Amino acid sequence: MAEYTTILEGLEVAMRLGIHPHEAEPQRVRLSVWMTVAYPAVPDGDTIDAVLDYDFLRDGIRAMAAGPGFALQETLVEAVASLCLADPRVRSVRVRSLKPDVYPDAAVGCEIVRSR
Repeated sequence: MAEYTTILEGLEVAMRLGIHPHEAEPQRVRLSVWMTVAYPAVPDGDTIDAVLDYDFLRDGIRAMAAGPGFALQETLVEAVASLCLADPRVRSVRVRSLKPDVYPDAAVGCEIVRSR
């Protein structure tokens, strides 16, 4: 078996995320995802068909951002983790979300780790 960590770092989207009235409008959210992906062997050949294509993750997060939004960052990161774990090759996932504009002096966020 061969394991790799596939990373999507710092994807920034505008989405509805929060419980406060001023968060009813989309705000900047930055997401990072680390997936531990297992293959039966070292990928043979230099083609995307041999590995996990991370386009599904970027596209899935962008679709979530275009949707109705989330009240909690915890709910958002769980949804992203579920998206990743839908692929049976993904053994574990770490998801981090950050809202960089909530406070003038700090970003706020949430991070989880989920595995099979």
